[in-house]
Amino acid sequence: MDNTSGVGVLDKAALVLSALESGPATLAGLVGATGLARPTAHRLAVALEHHRMVARDMQGRFILGPRLAELAAAAGEDRLLATAGPVLTHLRDVTGESAQLYRRQGDMRICVAAAERLSGLRDTVPVGSTLPMKAGSAAQVLMAWEEPERLHRGLQGARFTATALSGVRRRGWAQSIGEREPGVASVSAPVRGPSNRVVAAVSVSGPIERLTRHPGRMHAQAVIDAAGRLTDALRRGN
Repeated sequence: MDNTSGVGVLDKAALVLSALESGPATLAGLVGATGLARPTAHRLAVALEHHRMVARDMQGRFILGPRLAELAAAAGEDRLLATAGPVLTHLRDVTGESAQLYRRQGDMRICVAAAERLSGLRDTVPVGSTLPMKAGSAAQVLMAWEEPERLHRGLQGARFTATALSGVRRRGWAQSIGEREPGVASVSAPVRGPSNRVVAAVSVSGPIERLTRHPGRMHAQAVIDAAGRLTDALRRGN
């Protein structure tokens, strides 16, 4: 198969990125891996560095840059949203409660997809809603697997504790009872990307009168199953 597109500079840039896929490379390493002339390899690597598609490690070697991770995350989010609709609808139908999908954005979490109850009392969290990371089972799930330093910062002022998050990691799901909003309970589980990092939280929520003060007993398995379906979709890349 011909790997050239006819646009020479793009073909050469693709060669540089492909060479870095196997790990850090010096300029000489890039020249050897790509077959490009040394000035060409250097010019392309530096230009890609300007656009954050290439970076340098502590030894000054060229490595793949952070922009590629950002683009990959955006592609993953598209796959996540494309799959979320039927998964959340099924979760709503199985539990009889409103279902949501949250992603973290800085110190907040955003509802990126939802399936509402068809009748009766609705505990609506509209798509696009921004909620704090300080309370609620989805916030617990999005926080529980963070790096220690970010976890420590996130716990400052939170309605949950480090001990509670340890329990979330052990069980694989979280519950909250009146934590974010009086009278409302919820259960959440993590969605993981291809690298096993938690990228989203699936939740069901409703009044404590229906979910009781032990909502996990009722709905944890259904929420875990829904999160698992989304995780599988992201890992398959479709």
